[in-house]
Amino acid sequence: MNKEQSDFYLKLRKKITAFLEKKNTPYTDVLLLAPDLFHLLVKLTMDDRVPSKEKAKFIGVIAYFISPIDLLPEFLLGPIGYLDDIALTAYVLNNYINKTDAQIVRELWAGDQDILSSIKNVMAVADKAIGSGLWKKIRSKF
Repeated sequence: MNKEQSDFYLKLRKKITAFLEKKNTPYTDVLLLAPDLFHLLVKLTMDDRVPSKEKAKFIGVIAYFISPIDLLPEFLLGPIGYLDDIALTAYVLNNYINKTDAQIVRELWAGDQDILSSIKNVMAVADKAIGSGLWKKIRSKF
C-alpha cells in the first residue's frame, strides 16, 4: 500500500470506529469490514497472480471507495455511506472468487473474520440495506 492508500485506510478505520462509538446501527459488522476490504482490494491489484482484467475491476472499486461522489455519499451520510462501497466490493470479490481459486483472497485478507462468510453476509445485508433496485444499479456498473 502506498502512503495515500495507507492514509485512506487509517482515516477510514478511525472514522468508522468513532461513528460506531456514538451510533447504534444494525450495520456495525458490515461497516467494520470497510478498511479491511479496501486493504484487500489494494493487495489484489498488486498481486502478480491476479489477471489484469480483474485488477482493473478492483482499481475501479478502489476509485469508488475514494470518490466523494457515489450512490450513498459519505459526505452527506457519514460512515453509513460506505455501505454501497462495501456492497460493491463484496460483489466484485464474489465474482472473482467464483471464477478463480479463493485461496489468493484468503491469503491476502487481513481481517479477523472469514472472508468468504463476510462476503456472503455483506451481499445479504446489501439487499436489505440498500434496496434491491439500487443494489442492481451498483452491480451493473461492474
